[in-house]
Amino acid sequence: MENDIKDINLSSAGKRRIEWASKDMPVLSLIKNKFTKELPLKGVKLAACLHVTAETANLVRTLKAGGAEVLLCASNPLSTQDDVAAALTKDYGIAVFAIHGEDKKTYYSHLEAALAFKPNITMDDGADLLSLLHTKYKIQAPKIWGSMEETTTGVIRLKALEKTGELAVPIIAVNDAKTKNLFDNRYGTGQSTIDGIIRATDILIAGKNVVVAGYGWCGRGFAARARGMGAKVIITEVDKIKALEAAMDGFQVMPMAEAAKIGDLFCTLTGDRDVLRGEHFKLMKDGAIVANSGHFDVEINIPELKKLAVEVKKNVRNNVDEYVIGSRNKESGIRGNAKNVKSIYLLAEGRLVNLAAAEGHPASVMDMSFSTQGLAAEYVAKNHKKLSKQVYNVPAEIEEWVAELKLKAMGIGIDKLTAEQEKYLSSWEIGT
Repeated sequence: MENDIKDINLSSAGKRRIEWASKDMPVLSLIKNKFTKELPLKGVKLAACLHVTAETANLVRTLKAGGAEVLLCASNPLSTQDDVAAALTKDYGIAVFAIHGEDKKTYYSHLEAALAFKPNITMDDGADLLSLLHTKYKIQAPKIWGSMEETTTGVIRLKALEKTGELAVPIIAVNDAKTKNLFDNRYGTGQSTIDGIIRATDILIAGKNVVVAGYGWCGRGFAARARGMGAKVIITEVDKIKALEAAMDGFQVMPMAEAAKIGDLFCTLTGDRDVLRGEHFKLMKDGAIVANSGHFDVEINIPELKKLAVEVKKNVRNNVDEYVIGSRNKESGIRGNAKNVKSIYLLAEGRLVNLAAAEGHPASVMDMSFSTQGLAAEYVAKNHKKLSKQVYNVPAEIEEWVAELKLKAMGIGIDKLTAEQEKYLSSWEIGT
């Protein structure tokens, strides 16, 4: 198969969406112009396993402009924008394997298509593609020059492989770049998560007890925006330093077992599994809303939620499933005594609510993340013979260049150190 998408006839809508996003991605546009002239990726086969969105479309267009032969597959079954997939296929000649709502079998068949493409470079968002490479397709690893990883969850998985000595390819941890996690994770996740929750539920955020699981960059961003909309925000953490930081930022901090009793809306943003479990669901109020904005659907223990439920009502609203928890009896047929029954509402099947129920991060913030991705791909193409099988940080010069271009695009100027200031900062002789 050259492609596997939902409907090629959706392409015109997708093209409009891609063009709209490109207007707010000026740094990536500059890189695209540079790549068009220099062709740093000429002859390179590049497989990207990313969220198939309008912003991603502009990244893969940039990679193609640099001379790469590109294949794109989805990194999440619910994040694909089918019209974008159609436009990439029809209007931009890029192979796409992604269908919104695809089942697990189809999802993995698309990952296999990406590896069957025999790429020189890969891009990943969550490390599913690299995980498959390290198991079923390990024989291909020596032919892969390097890979970029876009998200916290993926970097965690790949560093675990590195620690055991099993990492088979060099990795550039794009997620750990300052131009990514300080902005994409904080401002992008913060805004898009709020957007996804409101689109799914139409709830008023003001006055709600909003429980934020995890105070990393994503949690910080979401917590700040929820507070800005009038929510009473509670943070749960396992990291002592982050818990202190949350407290000093003015948030309530408590264990999930306490927060579960008072929360109206829960959102997990940790990168770990089973953050919300059966013991927490039992404590929640009737009408509690549960969402996830971490990468995988394992942060909420959905099997335990299903086990507690006497009834599951699918799609009571788009991207909202109602789990009725109570006890059956002969009189009611389903629910038992009304006082012992409650409903918990799960958003987007526990997957990324900002992509499954909304459109993901705004193009302006993805401009930095994807510019860093594009330049990291160029770096791997030029330096792959010198790279070892380890997880690398993004080179500082790439970060500086992306930040400089973004400031310029925003019309912002900054000061420069004088010669005396530079000398002072690099010397030890001058004291009080």
